[in-house]
Amino acid sequence: MDTELLRAFVAVAECEGFSAAARILNRTQSAVSLQIRRLEDRMDEPLFRRDSRNVELTPAGGRLLPYARRILSLQDEARRAMGDDRRGELIRLGVSEEHASAHLPYLLPEYATRYPDVRLEVTCNISSALVHDFQAGRLDVVLGVRHEPTRTGRLLGREPMLWALQEGRRLGDWDVLPLALNPEGCIFRAHALAALGRVERRWNLRYCSHSPTGINVAVRAGLAVTVKTPRSLPPGCRTVAYDEGLPELGRVEVEIHRAPGQMSEAFDAFCDGLEAVVTASIADAA
Repeated sequence: MDTELLRAFVAVAECEGFSAAARILNRTQSAVSLQIRRLEDRMDEPLFRRDSRNVELTPAGGRLLPYARRILSLQDEARRAMGDDRRGELIRLGVSEEHASAHLPYLLPEYATRYPDVRLEVTCNISSALVHDFQAGRLDVVLGVRHEPTRTGRLLGREPMLWALQEGRRLGDWDVLPLALNPEGCIFRAHALAALGRVERRWNLRYCSHSPTGINVAVRAGLAVTVKTPRSLPPGCRTVAYDEGLPELGRVEVEIHRAPGQMSEAFDAFCDGLEAVVTASIADAA
């Protein structure tokens, strides 16, 4: 059985669509559709039920899926055993800088001991940009904050957003609230500005940076207020209490995107370990 056809089948099943699967596999949608038709011809049964909005597995497709996953896993295991990947597997991770700082130190030492030949390529950016790169096939796994529902994102938990400022500062020090935020497209920025608009609080965006370091410098110097989660509060800063006059910000959803068809033991172990570290951190902060 052609494993490339099975890989396309697993991708479509897990993405619940041909266009998303094509981006993950770095192929055209028509090429993926052709692979599925070839597999259906060999199975002599339709594997997907399609309409204008949805792609669902047929009963035959549901029966095939666990076997397809096992075949792909065995193929990857055989390649490793035969030394097919002497340079080591490459995992392309997309993650925000603050998530990387909070979670990777707990994951990487043990993982590197178990899989010393695996290479990790880390891209840090805001979550919306990382998801875009993932859907374009440029990343294998993304840990980020959910901006909108997608077919590939799986919820890991919810974190509270908090106003943060220098420990020695008080909100009464400013008539117009100075802000330090990420650029347009960041969900923390969107929540902050929407919340201030609801209470008609005057504000001024004084500092803007893609990097948490650029924001934290201004906040730690007492020059601005920003939005953080409990895990990312900078040293020398405090959160604003509910009775100090700023509106509540609610919670953000933390999600993971895992490339379908990536069936290797090393990749699954990395993703499973990342999920475990993140969910434990969220539970501790609750």
